[in-house]
Amino acid sequence: MSPLASAPAHPPVPSAPAHPPAPSVADTGRMGDHDTIHASLRAALGADDPWTALYALNTDPPGPLAEAVEELYRSETCPAAFRPYLSELLRSLGEPGDAVLLRLLARPELTTDDRKDLLWTAVRRRLRLPAELLRTYAEVAWAPDGVDAGGTLSRHLVDAVGLSGDPSFAPSLGALLADPAAPRCRVALALGRLGAREWTVPIAELLTEVSGTDHTSCAVALELMGDPAAVPHLLRWLEESDEERVYDVHHALVRLTGRDPLLPEWVNAASYAAAVRAAWAEGRTERGAATVRDVVVESGGRARFSVDGGAGRIRIAFDPPSPGSSWPRWDRSLAMDGTPLYRVGSVCDTCELSLRLLDWPAEEAPRIAARMRGRLADLNRLDTELLTEWSPVLGELETGHYTALLLDLPLEQVTKPAASWWYRRAVALSDADGEETEWRDDRPEDHWPGVAHFQLTAPVPGGRVPFMYGAVLPSQPPDTLDPATVARHADAIAAGERPAAVVLGWIDDRYVEARQEERWLVGAVLDGHHRLAAYATAGVPARVLLIARGGEGGVTDGGQEGLSEVAAAYGCQA
Repeated sequence: MSPLASAPAHPPVPSAPAHPPAPSVADTGRMGDHDTIHASLRAALGADDPWTALYALNTDPPGPLAEAVEELYRSETCPAAFRPYLSELLRSLGEPGDAVLLRLLARPELTTDDRKDLLWTAVRRRLRLPAELLRTYAEVAWAPDGVDAGGTLSRHLVDAVGLSGDPSFAPSLGALLADPAAPRCRVALALGRLGAREWTVPIAELLTEVSGTDHTSCAVALELMGDPAAVPHLLRWLEESDEERVYDVHHALVRLTGRDPLLPEWVNAASYAAAVRAAWAEGRTERGAATVRDVVVESGGRARFSVDGGAGRIRIAFDPPSPGSSWPRWDRSLAMDGTPLYRVGSVCDTCELSLRLLDWPAEEAPRIAARMRGRLADLNRLDTELLTEWSPVLGELETGHYTALLLDLPLEQVTKPAASWWYRRAVALSDADGEETEWRDDRPEDHWPGVAHFQLTAPVPGGRVPFMYGAVLPSQPPDTLDPATVARHADAIAAGERPAAVVLGWIDDRYVEARQEERWLVGAVLDGHHRLAAYATAGVPARVLLIARGGEGGVTDGGQEGLSEVAAAYGCQA
């Protein structure tokens, strides 16, 4: 018997009933719809490109699609080759698809391949599966003589158990940490998701045995656990580990202690590792007050400064790993006061840049930057006195080395997806590809960040990369702006004043699909939404104080070349 199967019983999670009753499509009285949706579904599966055909069918289904998928999946006439497509389709159908997944997963006659597909889909949907169902699957996946011991089904099952929220599984999962044949690093992440702190030390000790993404997974598991008991082990391992593992350990120490020491700007792996070890030497883990230092004003429009021990209330950080993913650090979000504001996307430099609104921050977050307003009313140049005055606010940023640019950006407000650079650049790629383009069926909404925003009226001119777009996104709902305040700023602009908005920004370089270089100037408004709206309405370039953090190893690279190009094109000439 597998260790998981012998775990003590635990009541099923309320959000996932064990066996919801299967509805009968015939009982709905819509036999016409029933026949149409079944015919359409089979036609899509038999198409030359089933994925595109299923996407189109899901966009405008002629009937209850989830029920049709279930009937076909359970049919004896359903070819085995169709089932992975059907499983993936269920993933896109929301709650109706989730209910079907649960019913299909409970069918005892499923083949091992079907179990793998359905379980993987459930994991990526982040479903909390019933405990008894998970124990049943463990009999197949983790039995010593099972057909999939340590294989794909086992890996997906570990992920599903980690999502279950059921602490009774922790001892069984923990026992797998000692089994080299088990997916131990996925086990570590599952224990981290369960918050099973009794396994903190074994996971920390596992760091010495693994490398690459497995090492990252264990470090991330400790971050998910949030247990300070890991800190002594991490400090000891930091002294012994090789260069490629130092970043993982440093990242975990920052998350677990709250101390974020300033490191030198990136030179190479050896110097970075030496700087990290020096920063944590002698077990220093106490968090000190944030300081702004090394202020250098290069001109009235450009300055540099560093933040040491920053509070990190405004930061770009990695998201918790997606269940089922092979990459423990992948997607990132811009967060304000702990609330993820925008999903920034992955660190994959051949993927398209895509931002997506997640939530609006608490009112306290915008008030952080609002403390800078005194000098912003008519800002014409940067100076040391100004940056020193703003030190308490700048200390709320993440630790790092920053560039400040005073710019006059030609911005327009975009409220329709088809008018945004996110979609217009996809159209340009589609036109370049001709009839064979994969962007042919994309809708404007597919490339929309989910909110009205500001963007450059044209790509940045004169840069090395042919296409450099610019977008500035809000940190508060645009529909809450006060028209009277916008009008007041518009009057000041018409009178020759230049009130400045504060934007946290960065340069994002991509080599999309390894065939087209693309560069973005991306920013989020920290303060000045009304001012930007007034500039856009007046058609006057917007005075913007752009603050960009340089990368330590490229995680959130400030892109000095790109910033210099932006400064050359739009630097304030006052």
